[in-house]
Amino acid sequence: MGMSEFQLATRRKFFHGQAGGIAAAFLAASGIQTITPQRLPGQTPLSPESALAELMAGNKRFTARRMTADAEDLAILRENTAEKQEPFVAVLSCSDSRVPVEIIFDQSIGHIFVARVAGNVVSPEIIASLEYGAAVLGTKAMLVLGHANCGAVKATIHGKDAPGQITALYSRIQPAVDQAGSNLEEAVKANAKIQSGLLRKASTVISGLVKENKLKVVAGYYDLASGAVTLLD
Repeated sequence: MGMSEFQLATRRKFFHGQAGGIAAAFLAASGIQTITPQRLPGQTPLSPESALAELMAGNKRFTARRMTADAEDLAILRENTAEKQEPFVAVLSCSDSRVPVEIIFDQSIGHIFVARVAGNVVSPEIIASLEYGAAVLGTKAMLVLGHANCGAVKATIHGKDAPGQITALYSRIQPAVDQAGSNLEEAVKANAKIQSGLLRKASTVISGLVKENKLKVVAGYYDLASGAVTLLD
């Protein structure tokens, strides 16, 4: 199966685009201050709806075992694209090693701006990272991706003591457990939706882009067995 029109277009941009200037100001560590960043040139021409559709089309290629990104990866590596990135979408994923974001969406180097933390929870650092992706790099869609059999959500349901600072995650996931109860799948889905809602509300940068219809923020659920991603809202 050949590459999508988007993949072909972005390959040409990676190979022939000029490296742009850097942003005039980076985001505050809290991730909730209003900024006026300088956007990098050559960003994706996709609309928020098209960006999300392209991401999901990649997941369909993955589940159908008709992936196209591997050959593209090799070509990009040969062309040496270390000086710039042009992601069209951002994904907040769990740290779980069974959720390799680029692979499950059949996307190549530089296409997805990924933030990962156990339980795919929102924090000031996560917000700041995703604000950078949206405000500076120009990502058009943002997906908070929960997944089947999530250990962080399972641990929160059971509420058992854990070594080090692992239990610090519990308070961020507990609202989902309060909503869904002990049903792990429902708690994972509730958590993804709660965290996506927090992104829309806690960041003036993200909420502003959403209101201007320049960005979509949604939640999703990844089934480990089938490989399929389902949008939740």
